[in-house]
Amino acid sequence: MLSPQDEAGYARRAIPLLDLTDLGDACRASAIDTLCRTAREGRVAAVCVWPQFVGQCLRGLHGDPIAVATVINFPAGGEDVALAIEDTVQALRDGAQEIDLVMPYAALLRGEKALVRDMILAVREVCDHGQPLKVILETGILAAAEPIAEASRIALEAGADFIKTSTGKSAVSATPEAAEVMLQAIHGHGRGGLKVSGGLKTVGDAATYLDLADRIMGPAWATPRTMRLGASSLYADLVRARDAAP
Repeated sequence: MLSPQDEAGYARRAIPLLDLTDLGDACRASAIDTLCRTAREGRVAAVCVWPQFVGQCLRGLHGDPIAVATVINFPAGGEDVALAIEDTVQALRDGAQEIDLVMPYAALLRGEKALVRDMILAVREVCDHGQPLKVILETGILAAAEPIAEASRIALEAGADFIKTSTGKSAVSATPEAAEVMLQAIHGHGRGGLKVSGGLKTVGDAATYLDLADRIMGPAWATPRTMRLGASSLYADLVRARDAAP
């Protein structure tokens, strides 16, 4: 069990890495206003929302240096490359600053690697002003280490800036085992970041993934440019821990 001092230390490290997220099916404009207020209070890395809320986030953040991320091909990981391109173009026109793209993971499991690669390459090309591209692998469905490693390599070689564990919509979301495989792939590739998303609720959860990154990538590696924690409920526990420390 973490001491209050240790919890506070992890909380201070984790808050700047947060992608505060609301991708609920019933998300409303009022919830987005709350999300933006919380993001500004916490000085987090980004907010991550449905495409229709991008403009509202830009207005709600009042020019603060907090990125607005949105999701493409989400959550099903469809296989229509043209649609993924069209949706990305529109999101960027609306002002999205980061793109979280769901890899067509079912195609990967069928062995259709070219389709997976083509979609990521195409969306990477659309993000032509350097907007960070995070590719969601949906590791809970890929399940085993080998397909997770293969998905990680394909995404990184196709230009992903981050590889991301999960949509948060599948039965199994982020796991330390999947994150370790992904970090090993990033280490082997020599560049890229990790976003852990789905099921993170406590300071202990954040600590698990920060410790993994420290062990594999080195203690100075995890910054907002290389590591994100995608969560909707983690923030409250991080603030509690940060503020409770003597």
